[in-house]
Amino acid sequence: MANKELFEHSSKKEFNFFLAMIPLTVMVITLLYAIVVLETDPHLPLIIGTITAAIVAVFSGFKFNDLEEMMYKGIRLALPAVVIIMLVGLIIGSWIGGGVVATMIYYGLMIISPQYFLVTICIICSIVSLAIGSSWSTMATIGVAGMGIGMSMGINPAMIAGAVISGSYFGDKMSPLSDTTNLAAGLTNTDLFVHIKHMLYTTIPGLIIALSAFFIIGINVIGSSTASPEDIQIMMTSMSDNFVISPWLLLVPGLVILCIILKITAVPALVIGVLLGIICALFVQGETLADSASYLMNGFVLESNNEMVDELFNRGGLLDMMYTVSMTIVAMTFAGILEYTGMLRAIMNQILKIAKGTFGIITATIVSCFATNATCSEQYISIVVPSRMFLRTYIENKLHSKNLSRSLEDGGTLTSVFIPWNTCGVFIYGTLGVAAWEYAPFAILNFTVPVIAIILAATGFGIAKISSEERDAYLAENYPEETKEEKPATT
Repeated sequence: MANKELFEHSSKKEFNFFLAMIPLTVMVITLLYAIVVLETDPHLPLIIGTITAAIVAVFSGFKFNDLEEMMYKGIRLALPAVVIIMLVGLIIGSWIGGGVVATMIYYGLMIISPQYFLVTICIICSIVSLAIGSSWSTMATIGVAGMGIGMSMGINPAMIAGAVISGSYFGDKMSPLSDTTNLAAGLTNTDLFVHIKHMLYTTIPGLIIALSAFFIIGINVIGSSTASPEDIQIMMTSMSDNFVISPWLLLVPGLVILCIILKITAVPALVIGVLLGIICALFVQGETLADSASYLMNGFVLESNNEMVDELFNRGGLLDMMYTVSMTIVAMTFAGILEYTGMLRAIMNQILKIAKGTFGIITATIVSCFATNATCSEQYISIVVPSRMFLRTYIENKLHSKNLSRSLEDGGTLTSVFIPWNTCGVFIYGTLGVAAWEYAPFAILNFTVPVIAIILAATGFGIAKISSEERDAYLAENYPEETKEEKPATT
């Protein structure tokens, strides 16, 4: 094990930019070849990138024992996400076995028109995630049901996932209960509600664009391609033949959402959801304890005469999430070496050098957040690292810290979904069953908001400034030694 002092030294080591780019370049090239040409999974390219990063680090003076600890440290950062991913597998298996998912889909098919489905599910996810402050919990509950309803209507799964993601991340970004919202505000010394209010400039236009796009897609594309009323009725009949459908089962997701609203953290709230699902399987669906345990481990298995119904319900369970968990662990070993050797800082320092003026600084922040999402595979790191890198630059250029906190969310929180090996990308794949490159064109809110932020930076609209006195006071308070050294040179 490396001691604390060694790690502090390692993390501050100045790394050569061109050497730092080698592991990233190798990983991207092998990843593109594996996915586009070989049509295989991204695990091996990430492992190749990790090995390359380790070799470069060893030649730069790092010991392998230290690199090993860096990889473990990277994995430890993702352990909370791994726990939630596994719990989502359990909750999907128990809710399908308990008839909860079938009930949500059944009544959803009764009340939602296919033409307005994408708009509707986006709005519902926005409201729920705004109330609970969690995109992951929203996707694991409302999102799973939404995928089932939409697919039953014959809608492209990528479109459904895009609408679910757009709505879920709107609420996650704007809710005062959201961990990323509090993180971005706290790291930049910005009042939470000042931060949220400032995000309205980019996020509300992004939501309006997303809802408008989903409305147009629904009217012009979905209306002619959805399943016929007869097909939908056949599916509903098949579901009612294989499950006990009851409006009382809707209390299960309602209670889980209520738990999160009452500020019960995600893990115990999801555990409650799993237990409720098992109770429904035992006492409502009449399943045995052995079958219920199998749903938790192996997922639900249904053999009906309807292929679409089987496709909807044959999923879930702990084993179904192991692909997602393994990708998370592999990605975080790569991220651990990049972060703790200083390779990531070397790359970001080069970005910082070319950032000039308001437009350059905000654009560089958003690009850096996206790059961190791609290299470190973790949404939280994409907020933490750029916040450390850019805060002083914003203040020195008389930009209010709330501009930085907003940019961290615009470029970090929202773009995490576009990286297949990021914890958010792998969670969405495991939960909604759609890969990042498939839903990316339809996660409209997530890619329009960063563009809007860059446009605002270019025009100056919605950009908050501070006075020279406020700038000097901040620098004197937070960098007193440097301020004293610089003072004689300026008088």
